[in-house]
Amino acid sequence: MSCALILGIIVAASLVAVASAAGRSVGSGPDDWWTAYPDGHPDAGSEVDHPRWVLDILRDRPLLILDHSTNCKACIEQEAAAEAVLEDHRRDIAFENLISGSGDFRAEELFDVYDPDGGKQYIPLTVVLTLVESSDGKVVVGWHSVEDATSVEWLRSLVRDAIELHGENVGGWDA
Repeated sequence: MSCALILGIIVAASLVAVASAAGRSVGSGPDDWWTAYPDGHPDAGSEVDHPRWVLDILRDRPLLILDHSTNCKACIEQEAAAEAVLEDHRRDIAFENLISGSGDFRAEELFDVYDPDGGKQYIPLTVVLTLVESSDGKVVVGWHSVEDATSVEWLRSLVRDAIELHGENVGGWDA
């Protein structure tokens, strides 16, 4: 085999590896997996105090949470987007469908912890949590949240990323 052919195979294999790697990086920007409060949040850079129930679920699978009402247009759209994503991924990701204002403490707690901008609270709030490697090499909780409805494609991409990252990192997580 020629050196050029071997080099070509190595380059092609590395490109496949990069293409299959999780799509979002860990950081503090609007498209990143966050390990602390993101840029634009009043507590930017500060540690997040994840609820125990969230950490318990993350031992087994990544987590998709929808906090919404049953009568707002954006909430209905986001619930439909979540259900469409779950058609393909229900066994790979835990799902908590919470109704805001229902008395469920978890629904109220989410805004205190995962409001992406720390400002006025809008529903629906969608939160996706997984396990990521921090800049110092430790496996920690990574999360991303958004208020308002998203596209099915955007949510599907985030969920796929969460599933892949959880699989890569769960073995190194010391919950």
